[in-house]
Amino acid sequence: MKSNTNKLILIYTLTTLTFVVIGHQFSQHFVAEQSMSVYSFFKDIIFVVLTSILLKLILSKNDAIISKNFNRLKKSNDAIRESNDKYDIVAKATSDTIWDWKLDEDHFSWNKGIESVFGYSQNEVAVNSNWWFDKIHPEDSIKMSVRLYSFIEQKTEKWQDQYRFKCADNTYKYVLDRAFLLKDKNGKAIRMIGAIQDITKQKEEENRLKLLETVIIQSKDAIIITEPKSITSKIPNIIYVNPAFTIMSGYTSDEITGKSPDLFKSPNSDDNALSQLFKAIDLKKECQIETILSSKTKKEYWVRLSMVPIFNTEKELSHWISILRDISEEKRQEKEKEQLIRELTQNNTDLKQFSYITSHNLRAPLSNLTGLLQLLEEIPIHDTELQEILNGFNQSTLLLNNTVNDLVKVITIKDKPAILKEKIVLNDLFQNVFIQLDTLITTHHPVIELDFKTPTLYSHKPYLESIFVNLVSNAIKYKSDTRDLKISIASQKVNNTTVIHIQDNGIGIDLIRNKDKIFGLYQRFHLKPDSKGLGLYLVKSQVEIMGGTIEIESEINKGTTLKLTFKNLK
Repeated sequence: MKSNTNKLILIYTLTTLTFVVIGHQFSQHFVAEQSMSVYSFFKDIIFVVLTSILLKLILSKNDAIISKNFNRLKKSNDAIRESNDKYDIVAKATSDTIWDWKLDEDHFSWNKGIESVFGYSQNEVAVNSNWWFDKIHPEDSIKMSVRLYSFIEQKTEKWQDQYRFKCADNTYKYVLDRAFLLKDKNGKAIRMIGAIQDITKQKEEENRLKLLETVIIQSKDAIIITEPKSITSKIPNIIYVNPAFTIMSGYTSDEITGKSPDLFKSPNSDDNALSQLFKAIDLKKECQIETILSSKTKKEYWVRLSMVPIFNTEKELSHWISILRDISEEKRQEKEKEQLIRELTQNNTDLKQFSYITSHNLRAPLSNLTGLLQLLEEIPIHDTELQEILNGFNQSTLLLNNTVNDLVKVITIKDKPAILKEKIVLNDLFQNVFIQLDTLITTHHPVIELDFKTPTLYSHKPYLESIFVNLVSNAIKYKSDTRDLKISIASQKVNNTTVIHIQDNGIGIDLIRNKDKIFGLYQRFHLKPDSKGLGLYLVKSQVEIMGGTIEIESEINKGTTLKLTFKNLK
């Protein structure tokens, strides 16, 4: 700058001197006196020198002013550049999206965060506030706009709000938007600068915590949160209990906060269970026990307690959470159940003993009576009245003998501890059944259809044969007198089971009246002379001994279908 000034003065001086010399040479032709000409020449020289000095002073002062302004402008630019650098660094460090809204012009500008956070490229972003408001979730837009413009009208400096902002992929993110307002010298709002922070994860965590809080408060189980460790007691002090705990124990939150759960211990608490709990606390491991606790009114109650350690992000124990469920009613029912099982076991033992005594001790006298009656048949009796008495006695003895034999069959089935299974070919099994029922089949000529989609079955052959002898003979015995008898027998595999259907078109059974007693002992549903009401009971007993099930469908004058399901396992 100083070099330019000197050049300018030198040029000025040389130029003016040149004009002075030329002017002086020209004036000599018109001026007569030489002295006047010399005088005028020196006067002009002095004027040039003085004006050059004056010009230098003026230019030097101007240079000083320009230099000062330049330095001030440079410092201002440096400050702006540094501020912008800091702005960019802060924006990158915080991942905030910075926006600048000039209110008078409705001009909106965004930093790079609009792309990195929300996925919008710069050519997708409009430069007015409408674009911003359009991207706010419809459920948040109205209330957010009302609060924003209310803030601008009040002309307070700082504003913040939370809302959902639409991303380029049409999803929404929860954001925290904070801004400050710039005003002119008259207090008019002219500009807003803000920063949008993505708080989606925080909001989701907040919602999750609210949900957990609701679950804890509404839980029917008592929940206790304790400190990580305690110096004065084995169980750490309580810092929170939910309402269910107050209902269970009678203690309010204020009464027990800061105290150890040791105060709930009852004289009848299970010491082994408590030792297990203390050991788990020492090892910082989860534990579940059942014990007796005492309420505020000293009422004892059973609880199932699960105590779980909670660790922070640095894997340090921060809390213990205990869940207590009142199982007093469960324990009472369990005790009653055990008592009932003992009574039933004893009753069953007594009944079994009685059955053995009845069946075995009566068989010998009945055999003797039967033998005596057979001897009496060989002796001629002429007294009619005596003969009638003997006939009645003979019939009663025969019925009693049959009943005892039936009872022995039932006891034999019920008392069998285990059965041996073998592979059975169903077609061969039913051929044996038909051979045993040859007389009945020859007499009544039933149409028998076999359809074995599952041809084999792993089961106990004697029981299975007995079952189908009973069922086929029943179908023949209770056939209709108005139509030919038809019996259909089919098998199929269902999952891991074999299902066998045996269907007839006989006289059927009224299940509406007899459904609950259809498989009962000595239950008769037809007035047939040879019906004893034992067959279906024996069938059901044998099926269940083999681990199967039996179901029946029947309708009067239409027929009966029995469904037998067996586990087809070796």
